[in-house]
Amino acid sequence: MHMRPTRTVQALAGLAVASLALTACGSGGSSDSDSDSSSQKSSSSDAAASVKKDGKLVVGSLLPQTGDLAFLGPPEFAGVQTAVDDINDAGGVLGKPVTQIKADSGDGTPDIAGAQVDKLLAGNADVVLGAAASGVSLSVINKITDAGRVEFSPANTSPAFDDAKTDPHSLYFRTAPSDVLQGAVLANTILEDGKQNVAILARQDSYGELLAKQVEKGIEDGGGTVATKVLYSADAQNFTAEVNKVAATKPDAIALIAFNETTKIIPAMVSKGIGPAAQQIYFVDGNTADYSKDFPKGTLKGVKATYPGAELKADFKARLLKTDSSLKDFTYGPESYDATVLTALAAVAAKSDSPTDFNKEIINVSEGGEKCTTYKQCADLLADGTDIDYDGVSGPVDLGKTGSPTKATIGIFQYGADNNYTNLKYVTGAI
Repeated sequence: MHMRPTRTVQALAGLAVASLALTACGSGGSSDSDSDSSSQKSSSSDAAASVKKDGKLVVGSLLPQTGDLAFLGPPEFAGVQTAVDDINDAGGVLGKPVTQIKADSGDGTPDIAGAQVDKLLAGNADVVLGAAASGVSLSVINKITDAGRVEFSPANTSPAFDDAKTDPHSLYFRTAPSDVLQGAVLANTILEDGKQNVAILARQDSYGELLAKQVEKGIEDGGGTVATKVLYSADAQNFTAEVNKVAATKPDAIALIAFNETTKIIPAMVSKGIGPAAQQIYFVDGNTADYSKDFPKGTLKGVKATYPGAELKADFKARLLKTDSSLKDFTYGPESYDATVLTALAAVAAKSDSPTDFNKEIINVSEGGEKCTTYKQCADLLADGTDIDYDGVSGPVDLGKTGSPTKATIGIFQYGADNNYTNLKYVTGAI
């Protein structure tokens, strides 16, 4: 994939991206709420259990091995493992090697993440890297943070995580940007393509509903019309009724906010005459995947898609493939790597492997100091007493006061006749 010149979101045409100011979800964006959020990440609540230092950083990976997001698991696990290898090759953390415990987050249907979190906590994981699905993370965040452990997701995009009420212990962080940005970029892409009457078909969960809301807002702010917004049950097996509702509105474009159930929805759309050959279809990060083995050749030709993340550099792709030679998708691999490295650097900065110590340093090592790009380089600077700003393989990864990226890149892709996607361009913006 070749990167075209990046444009800031603020410079893009259309009102869909006119304002991307991110406030705490449900707070009304008041100055009092902003002040409270600012203090949230500076100290941990006394309500969180204190985890004793044992001198060894243990990383727990709560990532999808099963379920509709299982295609995201391999690159995310590879990202974590590659980071652990790099950290240990550079001497580890606090003089000891980092260890990893792997667990399956599933996708929430059925719910297996709770029991898997128990496994990680029993294994003394200091940080839980995951989950991939926002809904899964929301279902286990209290179990993780009440136990005094850090939760650090490489893929959660729900705006709900920027609400201080979601993370009262100041122990949640993420390297993926809020869907406030992805929703705006997708809406703007649709409008730039000349589509004005748009149907939205989305999962009825925290991910689908909130992203659909952002896309709807962007389209309407940009002068377009949302013909219908249809939500379907996350565990649905048949989508005929929902597809019929969409078809009845005769849209000129359809935004499909889905996971792997896309493999069932697309055939239903084709049967109804509103498939990719008849309508312009748009995917998002939850269903941007290689479908070359799932559909007849040409089925997805022309479909466009968005997902967060800067261009995957060839050298890092090669490193991920060295870790897992079977990788086909690389989505959120870089973000998983950066979440792991940031955690390790925070422990170095805090001189402690206790989560309620190093959580205070995660934001600090991500922004505001001397720039560094590898764990070894950054750890050496910290050893010399230098304030650092880690720039990672997924981008600048500057985290703001709520523990989320303050700026991010969204890739825009298009499917070819092989039912796989290639990059059209990247869009960078502040949140």
